[in-house]
Parts: sequence; C-alpha cells; structure tokens
Amino acid sequence: MQCKLCGCIFDETKKPETCKHCIGSSCNKIKCPNCGYEVLPEFKIESKLVNFLKRRIKSENK
Repeated sequence: MQCKLCGCIFDETKKPETCKHCIGSSCNKIKCPNCGYEVLPEFKIESKLVNFLKRRIKSENK
C-alpha cells in the first residue's frame, strides 16, 4: 500500500501498532509507519475503479 499523504510504500497486512484514538483493538484503520497517517483499507473494487478511471483519463488526453 502507498500512503496517500507522504507516498511511503508499506505492507498493509502488518499493522505496526494499535490506533491510539480508538477504544479496543477492533480498529480497521491502517497507519502509515512513516508519517502516522491513518486510512481505512481500500476494497478491491475501489482500487479497480480508480485504475480504470486513471486509464480512461490518460486515453482521453492523448
């Protein structure tokens, strides 16, 4: 996964630490080990849609 804030690439399956703002350990957020930015995990359909839209925009700009 690539952090949307700092661009650091890391393995999202390795959760470095528990979220300090949530009660309990049921937090689904993924925390960037570099900057600490927290995001919810993307669903596969989201990443497929983003890739599709990026390809479409590139083809329209040619």
